[in-house]
Amino acid sequence: MSENSTTPFSNKCQILAELWMNYRDDEEFLDFVEYNDIGLPFAYGLAEGLITKLSLTGEQLINETWDLFLAGLEIEDIGFDNLDAVLGF
Repeated sequence: MSENSTTPFSNKCQILAELWMNYRDDEEFLDFVEYNDIGLPFAYGLAEGLITKLSLTGEQLINETWDLFLAGLEIEDIGFDNLDAVLGF
């Protein structure tokens, strides 16, 4: 999916960071959060400015986390601005 992604990388990080902070204890996302225990914190670190430089492997982990998130929701990447847009709120 990442190669066809229309959501900017910075938005992916913001969205995944918000998901991790606000939904990590939500029953619906527990398996996803547990499985993506590296990609989500990396996204959070970048979104919050705690990480300023990321290796290619780190970027790939975030993109894989993004792809799994969208696949789990069974939606295509149409260029999202925020988590509410992804979740359909």
